[in-house]
Amino acid sequence: MDLSQAVLVVATQNSGKLAEMQNYLEPFSWQLTLMPPDLEIIETGQTFAENALLKASSVARITNKWAIADDSGLEVAALDGAPGIYSARYGARDCDRIHRLLTALQDQADRTARFVCVIALARPDGSIACQAEGICAGEILLNPEGEGGFGYDPIFYVPHVQQTFAQLSPTAKQKISHRGIAFANLQPQLEHLEAELRARA
Repeated sequence: MDLSQAVLVVATQNSGKLAEMQNYLEPFSWQLTLMPPDLEIIETGQTFAENALLKASSVARITNKWAIADDSGLEVAALDGAPGIYSARYGARDCDRIHRLLTALQDQADRTARFVCVIALARPDGSIACQAEGICAGEILLNPEGEGGFGYDPIFYVPHVQQTFAQLSPTAKQKISHRGIAFANLQPQLEHLEAELRARA
């Protein structure tokens, strides 16, 4: 079997995330599609890895197709890793989430943080074929800088490029972001998996 001929269900109903996945998975030419609109996966995991595996496995079993999922968020050292897996639910809007985070850190000298992403690929039977993690270390600024990106990007500063995620071009961000690193770490596993499947065909 050649995975490039298979439908790969992305465990999301967000078309923007599907487009982003297509960019990262371009070398494999898979047919990516969103999960069914009436499908809801409740994230009960306590870690990014648990949630990524749960989403990929559940969507694969329900659709009986290969499925890919990611789970990601921001961990702030001074807040004991918060907002962590609750990053997207830390406020109703991006500005609310940023305001809440900056308020929580207003008396903190330690502003180190990191973005974490875990990606999982599941077979149609729900078993996990491969997974990878990506981490981008940085720090939280006192005030937002930059107009691009989304979420916490305007306050997440990456020292080695001396810019926030919101100041980076999409291409530059894709290379150094937690998600970009996770996909880079996943790629050798995907190549090995494809070779293995072709050998069995």
